[in-house]
Amino acid sequence: MVISAEPLIYGLIFLAVLALVQGIYLTVFGKSISLNSRVNRRLDMLEKGAGREQVLEQLRKEMSQHMQSKSIPLYSILADKAQKANIAFTPSQLIMVMGVLTIVAFFLLSFGTGASLPIRIVISIAMGVGAVFIWVNKTAKKRLGMIEEQLPEAVELMVRSLRVGHPFSSALQIVSKEVPDPLGTEMGVISDEASYGRDVGEALKNMAERLDMQDLRFLAVSVTIQQTSGGNLAEILDGLAKVVRSRFRLFRRVKAITAEAKWSGMFLSMFPILALIMINVIQPNYYDDVKDTAYFIPACLVVAAFLVVNIFVMRMLVNIKV
Repeated sequence: MVISAEPLIYGLIFLAVLALVQGIYLTVFGKSISLNSRVNRRLDMLEKGAGREQVLEQLRKEMSQHMQSKSIPLYSILADKAQKANIAFTPSQLIMVMGVLTIVAFFLLSFGTGASLPIRIVISIAMGVGAVFIWVNKTAKKRLGMIEEQLPEAVELMVRSLRVGHPFSSALQIVSKEVPDPLGTEMGVISDEASYGRDVGEALKNMAERLDMQDLRFLAVSVTIQQTSGGNLAEILDGLAKVVRSRFRLFRRVKAITAEAKWSGMFLSMFPILALIMINVIQPNYYDDVKDTAYFIPACLVVAAFLVVNIFVMRMLVNIKV
């Protein structure tokens, strides 16, 4: 019995292509674009000699460029996630990266496998586009998760600044300097926009809608109400910080409780497909005795339907609304 190594080679090539996306991104924009940087990107750009207005223009362009390009065919499925991830690549550059990765995957498949030309072309395109989509989706989830985690501390920092007598605009500047990315740069943009005359409540609301984050909507509403009706903003934000921190703690608890169920659902959804692949790799002639019967195709369709229904049912069981 000879076990083919091609499925393993396909997996390794896809992982290599996926790692290459992040490598290209860091090579083009430097380490300051990384979410793990302690100094936020806005401050890094200012320290390198760029003007405040120039930095603001560059960051605002990056924050809005993807949604403005939703009309590009097939790019609309990626635009929303790319905006939330704040990918610094322009849409055309991101499409070029897909093309480069597709070419790299094609050459790796040509040297590492014996697949025919049409199969190599289809798989290389799937790898190039799929790697970018997975990377953007992963980056968006990581970035939004970090903002949710940073937001209570940032609001508490605003509260302390307001209580010692600073105006709200100064509190925003302090947050933009003290808080690392991704929230530090976002607050820095709002601080700069406020300095140039934009309403702070409107800027916060725009950020909340762009990131689609409920806690930021609470912050925008709190600031807007205080601006229109008055009141002690420090006390309002102090209560908001406690609410946001409690929500974050509750979400983490729910995530921990449902983690085992999610992994079980993923395993139950993927195991039949993996078992089918392994059967065909180990014993390619396993289904030869039945595949020519009249019931084979209908049975395959029924099994496929059950697998699809299983995926949706498992997701519904672990998708707990809080």
